[in-house]
Amino acid sequence: MSEEKRKEFIAHSENKENKKHSLHDHLERTAELASSFSPSDELKHLFKLAGLLHDVGKYQDGFQEYLLTGKTKTPHAAFGAYNAYRLAKNIYPLQFAIQGHHAGIPDNADRKNMIEDYEDNEKTADILLKRFEEDFPAFIIPDDILPLRDLLHIECVTRFLFSSLTDADWLDTENHFQPERIESRECIRLDQEQLCGQLIEKLMKKFQEFPTNGKINLLRTKARNEVASVAKEQTGFYSLQLPTGLGKTLTSLYWALLHAHHNNLKRIIIVLPYINIIDQTAKTLKSILGEEVILEHHSGVIDEDRTNDMYEETPNREDKEFAKRLACENWDAPIIVTTSVQFFESLFSNRPFKCRKNHNIAESVVIFDEIQTLPKEYAEPIIVLLKNIADLARTSFLFCTATQPAFAKREGFDGIENLRPLITQPGEYFAATQRVEYELLNELEEVQLDVIIEKLSLEQESFLTIVNTKSVARELFKRIKQFSGYDNFYHLSTAMCPHHRKKTIDAIISDLENKKRIAVISTQLVEAGVDFDFPIVYRAIAPMDSVIQAAGRCNRNGLIEKGKVVLFNLEKHKMPDETYKACAGFAAMTIKDNVNLLHNAQTFERYYEQVTTLFVNADKYMITKKRRGFDFKTVCESFKIIDQPTTSLVVEKYPEGLSLLEVIKQLIDTEKLAKRNLIRREHYRKLQQFSVQVYPDFLKKHSDQIIHLNDSIKIYVGNYNDDFGLSPTDVETVF
Repeated sequence: MSEEKRKEFIAHSENKENKKHSLHDHLERTAELASSFSPSDELKHLFKLAGLLHDVGKYQDGFQEYLLTGKTKTPHAAFGAYNAYRLAKNIYPLQFAIQGHHAGIPDNADRKNMIEDYEDNEKTADILLKRFEEDFPAFIIPDDILPLRDLLHIECVTRFLFSSLTDADWLDTENHFQPERIESRECIRLDQEQLCGQLIEKLMKKFQEFPTNGKINLLRTKARNEVASVAKEQTGFYSLQLPTGLGKTLTSLYWALLHAHHNNLKRIIIVLPYINIIDQTAKTLKSILGEEVILEHHSGVIDEDRTNDMYEETPNREDKEFAKRLACENWDAPIIVTTSVQFFESLFSNRPFKCRKNHNIAESVVIFDEIQTLPKEYAEPIIVLLKNIADLARTSFLFCTATQPAFAKREGFDGIENLRPLITQPGEYFAATQRVEYELLNELEEVQLDVIIEKLSLEQESFLTIVNTKSVARELFKRIKQFSGYDNFYHLSTAMCPHHRKKTIDAIISDLENKKRIAVISTQLVEAGVDFDFPIVYRAIAPMDSVIQAAGRCNRNGLIEKGKVVLFNLEKHKMPDETYKACAGFAAMTIKDNVNLLHNAQTFERYYEQVTTLFVNADKYMITKKRRGFDFKTVCESFKIIDQPTTSLVVEKYPEGLSLLEVIKQLIDTEKLAKRNLIRREHYRKLQQFSVQVYPDFLKKHSDQIIHLNDSIKIYVGNYNDDFGLSPTDVETVF
């Protein structure tokens, strides 16, 4: 045995028990974990190999000295990637994943540059490989380690390999530095049969509680039985098209549980369009299935940019919330409720912490609620990547909506070849639940705001009016607040912090249930997941999916014969962006001569197909082309569901948040937190309830009303209105 072989190489410095982390043990354990995360048996050896090779660079004498003395750090990931290249030149996923496991997956040019840069380091690479092979004498690379497929398949394998390696590496590192965190991870498994039973029991109880809604309940039961008959199909793509208010969320969950049981799938992921509807959905699911099986993951729960403090918190084994925050890191939970932004920006990301959870999408059922809300310019690259995942990772995707987009493969759109409907005749459900009548104000010719005010003043019942911008909502609210005979007036927009919006929504629902006469002015935030039931809804012309969703807030529970939905076209009415404006104009043109087309279940699919052909480039940013070129960093930078970056401002003058803010200020002043500029995640999460997201223009124009508590927390000290929320002096110009 050589002198060098007897030397013990370490992966990490001493932990709290003064124990060093053996490099051999770290590579072996990371390899075992990564292999267990593989989406298929044929790729297990590749995933194991990534775990074994990822820290080969730590066999350097310089890196060992750094771990022992803290002196100058030498790079290690690049040496691991370079040796992976020398051992298997054509196995690109291995090189990408190892090179990026700390800094992020690079673009292909950067991988090639790294290889060229390290060709002068052959001697060092030889020494590292020799030391590794002495530690792992049975190491081999099989010829069939990566079955040959097309470029997009290989790119998708790289994403899953990177995710698996990152999670495996961090879990084993965590076990060294803070084993109590590992013990706090609950790792609850999906019990499909038990949860199905709980769901059915709860649904039957609800039906008994609401006997006056018998027709709707019969339709819900019919839909549930119909989707159950399609549950024992193989994994793939499915659609569920049902009218708003017919229980799509619970019907889709019922199918998902049955489908997961039949196909032995590991988890269910529910993807919602907006963060503001997660609380309501999660609350409903927890009441039926139990608190412990539901994991909420969105920016209000965990801030994914704050990764340096991954070992800062000391776990309390009795703290269930702490366990759930840990589960957010890698989605190790039975049922996850998350947002479209979180789900898709993670999928297309190249960053380690963001991608860590992605491997757990394998062998899951993913339910997309209101999928039509996704930006249409990303429709094709999203569908293409989902097809790659379905092919690679035995995953089912369910598109669940009242307005089904045209996602099928067609000329000019690389869509889904086999999209199986769970409801074969959705038109029957739509015909049986025509709860509203549509009216076109002035035949959708432009009208002034005064005309809308006059029409609303003549209404004798509660009404909801939805407009497209915050400034119009504010002006309209100021005017209708002068009406007489109303019990309450409400305004809703994203200028209000989440706690304020939720409190307002709860008050509106309570007033409606208690038959109070109320008037509500809102932006489009109420169009998905908010269970309003108004007899009258007014909607400024918008894309067709928004129009139909708005109608879903009218006579939602079928308690009156017909509700009334009035569509209008406001003069000089601004739109959120040019795509929204083009789609709204086309919707107006489509329904102008026959508004009853909105009752037809197929109308929206045809509309969506025409919109993506005429007005929207369904892969505007050439994401799929960049994926074929293995340009991971560029893809990440190109894929932004929220185009303009927003900044979170904590509202100082919102009363309910004041006490928490004072606690945070005191914590920041303490020596430990001030030194590292940190606050605990639990406090950060709570602060989100009292924060408003603003665009760069707002920050620039109102910088004098914003103070920086630390690097990550900004406080808005300007005016906050009880009705409108954020209210700087020239609010009309920034909203």
